[in-house]
Amino acid sequence: MTDQPRRAYVLTVSDGVVAGTRRDESGAALAERLSSAGYAVDRGAVADDAADIAAAVVAAAGGHDLVITTGGTGLTPRDVTPQAVLPLLDYVVPGLGEAMRADGRRSTPFALLSRSFGGVIGAALVLAVPGSPNGALESLEAVLPVLTHAHETLAGDSRRHGADGQAAAAR
Repeated sequence: MTDQPRRAYVLTVSDGVVAGTRRDESGAALAERLSSAGYAVDRGAVADDAADIAAAVVAAAGGHDLVITTGGTGLTPRDVTPQAVLPLLDYVVPGLGEAMRADGRRSTPFALLSRSFGGVIGAALVLAVPGSPNGALESLEAVLPVLTHAHETLAGDSRRHGADGQAAAAR
């Protein structure tokens, strides 16, 4: 492990943010929370266009430990983040999306309509969270406790995985 902070990239997916007609509140909130958790954070924004989203996620995954997209996970015709990102993943980590929806449901039943998810591209963990600031932060908070372990295992560190699992995690 290095003394360097983990690097995160927050990608806001929003036609309005890109057009300058809407403030990027969810991207700012996520960046602030990730910074307080020790990440060095870069940010960007793209319109709700599958090709643009995919290109930005691939570029970010190449140089960051964590890539979070915010926006485009709902049910409108312009919500295409899952369609753009899921085909890029080496694999999905189902528990991440499940945790985000379960925690979000404590605030609103509409969390069940979110198509949030988590997965992996190379050594980067990728999360897709809602575009609302509250939904984005709730989703991040739902998975934040497991991110360090996720980064460790993605880097090949399996010290927490002993023969009995539980005892290794307690060490």
